Amino acid sequence: MQHQANFTEKELMNDLLMSEKQVSSAYTVGITESSCTNLRNILTRCEQNVFANQQDIFNAMQQRGWYTVKKAAAQDVQTAKDKYNQIKNELK
Repeated sequence: MQHQANFTEKELMNDLLMSEKQVSSAYTVGITESSCTNLRNILTRCEQNVFANQQDIFNAMQQRGWYTVKKAAAQDVQTAKDKYNQIKNELK
């Protein structure tokens, strides 16, 4: 008996987005653990392509109403910026 999975476009796009996130994580590990400058540069370029793919998939899903994002309150954004700027200044 054969079973054929029938995935919706939404399910396929969600799977693509999750896959791109995993690939990005793998590239990040490779970049941070590589001691070869040429390899790091190649992996960085590959990761930039993954970021572009993620953005395209996200935009397509958002346009279809399949990926909604709640907007942060302006005060929450400012609080986060202040927090991380303080940390950045402490590291100098």
